[in-house]
Amino acid sequence: MNPPTWLGVDAGTSVVKAALFDEDGGALAVAGRPLDLVHGADGAVEQDLEHVLAHLGEVVQEVVATAGRSPSVVALTGQGDGLWLTDAAGAPVRPALSWLDGRASELLGGWTADGVTERVFRTNGTTLFPGAPGPLLGWLDAHEPASLDAAATAGTCKDALFMRLTGVRATDPSDSSLPFGDGTGTGYSDAVLDAMGLAHRSNLLAPISTPVPQAELSAAGAALLGLPVGVPVSSGPFDFPACALGGGVRGIGDGLLIVGTTLGCLVHVDRLATDGEPAGFSVATGEPGRWLRAMPAMVGTASMDWMLTTLGLGVEAIDAALGTSPPGAGGVEVLPYFATSGERAPFVDPEACGQVTGVRLTTTRDDLVRAMCEGLAYAARHCFEAAGGVARLVACGGGGRSRPWLQVFADVLGVPLELARTPEVGARGAVLAAAAARGEPLDVGTWTAAQGIVEPDSTVQAHYDDGYARYLDHVRAAQPFWATRRASLATVSR
Repeated sequence: MNPPTWLGVDAGTSVVKAALFDEDGGALAVAGRPLDLVHGADGAVEQDLEHVLAHLGEVVQEVVATAGRSPSVVALTGQGDGLWLTDAAGAPVRPALSWLDGRASELLGGWTADGVTERVFRTNGTTLFPGAPGPLLGWLDAHEPASLDAAATAGTCKDALFMRLTGVRATDPSDSSLPFGDGTGTGYSDAVLDAMGLAHRSNLLAPISTPVPQAELSAAGAALLGLPVGVPVSSGPFDFPACALGGGVRGIGDGLLIVGTTLGCLVHVDRLATDGEPAGFSVATGEPGRWLRAMPAMVGTASMDWMLTTLGLGVEAIDAALGTSPPGAGGVEVLPYFATSGERAPFVDPEACGQVTGVRLTTTRDDLVRAMCEGLAYAARHCFEAAGGVARLVACGGGGRSRPWLQVFADVLGVPLELARTPEVGARGAVLAAAAARGEPLDVGTWTAAQGIVEPDSTVQAHYDDGYARYLDHVRAAQPFWATRRASLATVSR
C-alpha cells in the first residue's frame, strides 16, 4: 500500500498550480496553467470562475498522472481579496472582481473622507483599498444590486472553488477577517458592516469554519479533478498566510517576504494592531492571540514584468542587469506603484502611480532594470518598517528565482534572507494547515527547512540607507501630485 500523499492547490491571480507532496514534503509532481485577467473601462479587472475551475482540473489531473499516485487529501489556497459572486449551486453570478479592480476608488475616497476606513481599521486592523471585498461589495450594491440579489455568496477565490468541489459554503479565519471580521477570526463585525452601509448584505458572507473548512469531494468535484468521490478537501488559509506556514514563519517577530505578483511583507505578531496610522491589515491565523501583520504592496514582479516588456527584455535580463549596472543604477530611481488601482501598503492611495527619475542620455536598459529591483526592495523596507520591524525573514515567490535580486533585497533590508523550501510554498502551507486540522501533524521542520540563506553585504549598507531615505523623500514629494491626477485626467478627457 502506498504511503499517503498530499495535494496542494494554489489558485493565484495569474496562474493556478498544483503540487503533489510525499510525507516529507518532497514534491512528486508539479503543474501550472496561466489564468486570464480581463481589463475593462474605469479600472475594471475581472476573472472567470469557470476558466479557473477548468484549469484547476487540468493541473490536478496532470500531477496525478505524472506521479502515478492519487492524493489522500486535497488542500486549497488562493488569491485573497477581490469578490467572487456565486449562486446557491456555486455557479458564478457575474465575472469575479479581481483585487486589482479599481472601480471602487471613488467610493473608497468617500468612505475615507467620512471616517469609515478609520473606523474599520480601529475595529479589526484592516486598511481598505479599492480591490478589498468591502469597497467592491459597496460598489456592486450601488451599481449592480441585481447581481447581489441573485447571489448566495460573496466570497474569495478559494471559497468559490471549495463550494464547487464539495458543495459546502464556508470560509476560513484568514479570509473572513478581511475586512468584515471582528478581529478574532471567528466572527463578523456588525459595527464594520454598519459603517460600510452593507449590513443588509451580511447574508452573502459565508459561515466561518475554524481552523479551516473541511469536507469531502462531491461527485461534481470528483469529475472535475479526476479523483474518487469522498477524498477529503480543506480550504485555507489564503495565499499570504499559506506562504507564511509553508515558509516556516512560526515565531513572534518572524517575517515573510513574497516577491510575487504582489510584493507581500508579513510579520507574525501577538497583538491586533488597531492603533497608530492605519496601514496594512491584520490576518487572523485561527490561533488565539496570533495574527500576521501584512503590508502587501499592490505590485511586485508585475512592475518588473512591465519594465522588461517595455524594454523588450526577458526575465534573464534581471541577473545580467544586476551584474552590469552598479548599486544606485547610475542615478536612476523608481517608485514602483504601477497598479491601475493605486497603492494599498504601507499607505493607501488610489491615485498612486509609478515614477522613473534620474534618466539621462547615458542611462542604459540595465540601469532601468536595476532601478526597478532597488525600488521594489525600498518598497519592501517601507512595508516592514510600517509593520513594526522583523527579527527573522523568510523569502519566497517567483522573483526569488533571481539570486542577484534577492541579494538586493537582503542588502536594502539589512537582514539575512532564509530561502523557503520549494516548490510551491503556498500550496505547501495549505497542506500543513489541512494536516493540522485533521489531527495528522506533519514534520513542520522538515517540510519548511530553508534551502539557503542570502546574507546582506555590509559594504553597500550605507549606500542603500541613503537610497532608502531618497525613496521616502520621493514618496512624500509625489503624493500631492497624485492627489490632482484624477482631476487632470478628467479635464483632458473632456
